[in-house]
Amino acid sequence: MASISAHDVEVAAGHIADHVRRTPVLRLEPGASTLDLPVWLKLEQLQVTGTFKSRNAFALLLGAEVPEAGVVAVSGGNFGLAMAYAAGRLGYPITVFVPESAPAVKVDGIRAFGADIEMVGGPMRELFEASQQRIEETGALSAHPFDQPEGVAGAGTCGLEFDEQVPGLDTVLVAVGGGGLIAGVATWFEDRTRIVAVETEGTPTLHAAMDAGERTGIEPWGIGTSALGAPMLGEIAWDVAHRHIDDRVLVTDEAVVATQRHLWSTARIVAEAGGAAAFAALQSGVYVPQADERVGVVVCGGNIDPGAVA
Repeated sequence: MASISAHDVEVAAGHIADHVRRTPVLRLEPGASTLDLPVWLKLEQLQVTGTFKSRNAFALLLGAEVPEAGVVAVSGGNFGLAMAYAAGRLGYPITVFVPESAPAVKVDGIRAFGADIEMVGGPMRELFEASQQRIEETGALSAHPFDQPEGVAGAGTCGLEFDEQVPGLDTVLVAVGGGGLIAGVATWFEDRTRIVAVETEGTPTLHAAMDAGERTGIEPWGIGTSALGAPMLGEIAWDVAHRHIDDRVLVTDEAVVATQRHLWSTARIVAEAGGAAAFAALQSGVYVPQADERVGVVVCGGNIDPGAVA
C-alpha cells in the first residue's frame, strides 16, 4: 500500500512553492461563530483555481515524468480545474473526464484553462473506467484526484503552512471526499494535533470504510457531491486514518448551507459546500471543543456562484 511521510510533505512544499499561494489564516474572534472561543480558518478558497487541489496538481506533475501523450485526469470539478491550470502552466496537454452533473462554473473553468473535456454520464466509477481506457490507449500519465502519493503530499503542504502560521493548534477539522487532503494534513501533524474528519451525510466515504472495516463503495448524493463525492475512500487515506485521524463526524446539507451563509455574512468568505463542511461541524454542534481548545479549520474551496450564498 502506498503511503507518505512528513518528509514527503516538506519535499512537495519545495517543489510547488513557486506555483501556488501561501494562503492566509483568519482568526474568528469569540462569538463570530456559535462558539465562545476563537477559531482559526485556513483560507484555501483563495488558493490558485479556488481550492487546495492546486497543491496536489503541481506536486503530482512536478514529481512525475510526463509522457508526450500528456495527462488524463478524473474530477468532479475542482481537481480538474487545478490539473488544467497546472498542466497549462507547465506546457502539458491534458484531458479531464468530468461527470455530466458537474457544476457549470467548474466545467467552464476547466475549459478556459485549455483542457480537453470528456463528459460522462452515470456514477463516478464510470468516469474512472473511461479515463483508464483512455490512458491505456494513449499512454498518458494518470492523474488521480486523491490517491497518488505525490498529490497527497502536495495536499499536506496546507497542513505544513497552517502549522507554521498558527503554532500549537490542538485540533484541526478537515472535510473528507476521497481523503487526499486529510491524509496529507494528518500525515504532517502526526500525533501532535487532533485531526477531525468531517463528511456530509451524502458523501461518507470514511464513515463507510470505518464502519465496514474496509474501503467500500458509496453512491454520493446531496450538496457536497461535486467536491466531496468520491465513490470510495482512497487507499492512502485508509492507511492514514488508522494512525492519525482521531475523530469523524457527519454534517447535514442544511448545516452546510447555513454555514456558507454564516461565513459570508460574518467574514465575507465565499465557500462552496465542500469548503464549508468542516466549519459546519462546529457551527452545528456535532463537534464540541473544550473551553480552552485551540481549533483550526480548513476552508478547502470556493468554486461557487457567489449569488448562491448571498
